[in-house]
Amino acid sequence: MEPFRKVRGKVLPLDRADVDTDQIIPAKYLKRIERTGFGQFAFDAWRKDPAFVLNDRRYDGAQILVTGPNFGCGSSREHAPWALQDMGLRAIIAPSFADIFRNNCAKIGLLTVVLPQQEVDRIIARAEDAPGFEAEVDLEAQTVSLGDARPPRHFDIDPFVKHCLLEGLDDISLTLKVGAAIAAFESKRPPFLPTTTAARG
Repeated sequence: MEPFRKVRGKVLPLDRADVDTDQIIPAKYLKRIERTGFGQFAFDAWRKDPAFVLNDRRYDGAQILVTGPNFGCGSSREHAPWALQDMGLRAIIAPSFADIFRNNCAKIGLLTVVLPQQEVDRIIARAEDAPGFEAEVDLEAQTVSLGDARPPRHFDIDPFVKHCLLEGLDDISLTLKVGAAIAAFESKRPPFLPTTTAARG
């Protein structure tokens, strides 16, 4: 996956709490075998409402989603982060996230940022009042900047998750980093035990 350092971009406000993964990407689209192409189906049911924020072209190209608490609750489908990333989103800001959803986001390089409800409400209000408003999320500094007189807002993140995001390391990349150690271990296994394909080759 691509390393994440910082993103500066348009803010997409979604002032809803308890947005579950079925609302993010309905189950009827999970039959697709590709990992890409889900973005066009994200929030499919809500898009039928002409007043829904994604139907407002002024938010086209947004890279930062700001939303309500408990975002990504419901089933553990990893298609939900895929769909959001395929929409062009690179960071999501909320007061809280469902744990499995947050982990699934980290595994594909989609940053989740937890800020206090009051801060989230302020960002949403600003984005609603001024479509096209931009913010900056800096992972290295662990800050969110709104381009106003107030100091950047600090956020916490697990150090290992931060390392993986900064270096662009998914689960496969992390495994490959210790490939030599795995090969050395496999080479010493008795021949009657199973080995990996790499060890056989």
